[in-house]
Amino acid sequence: MALILSLETSTDNCSVALHREGVLISLKEWGERGGHASKLPGLVDEVMEEVEIQAENLQAVAVSEGPGSYTGLRIGVSTAKGLAYALGLPLIGINTLQSLAIQVSNPEEGSIIISQIDARRMEVYAQVFDKNGDPLSEISPEILDNESYGEFLAEQKVYFIGNAVEKMSATLSSSNAVFIEGEFSAKWIGPLAYRKFTENKFEDVAYFVPNYLKEFQALHSRKNPLLS
Repeated sequence: MALILSLETSTDNCSVALHREGVLISLKEWGERGGHASKLPGLVDEVMEEVEIQAENLQAVAVSEGPGSYTGLRIGVSTAKGLAYALGLPLIGINTLQSLAIQVSNPEEGSIIISQIDARRMEVYAQVFDKNGDPLSEISPEILDNESYGEFLAEQKVYFIGNAVEKMSATLSSSNAVFIEGEFSAKWIGPLAYRKFTENKFEDVAYFVPNYLKEFQALHSRKNPLLS
């Protein structure tokens, strides 16, 4: 029975979850800006205590690998690596944008999902997924304007999810655009981690590094990322 401890620290929200066979059994979150380093160890203890699980009963540790903030990811990944090493457990890295994509419930047939994390001004990091939350493109930096993703929106329903939806909804006027705020939460890391666990897709604890938001070098967002 796979018990997986999941950490999510890629944004201001700091959260820890425990899943059994991919089903959430405990969740603790800290939603205020900063404090990840001091709050994260306590959240780990709280989820374990809530369901009376001992560390030796865990089968894996999972962590959001980004993209996201440098400080948050550094804290989350270093904590996850420390736990995995100390407990002799496999480490599972999860794409932050995919953890957003799987939150879209009952998307239309033939639709796509575009997960976004806010960078600054009109800039985002984005990735395109199919209706099942499987990636169709690589993560890419984009600059938003009123022609963004026009090729997609002309042909199909597009679900935008992430912390950039406010500026997306103010920029786009297409009837095919659906905007969902989504959650940056460890409760969405667990289901993806369980899938990787069953496929034995683990990270090298010694060499694993997160996907920090690098210096922004965007292609214009009207370009179809599936063709790049």
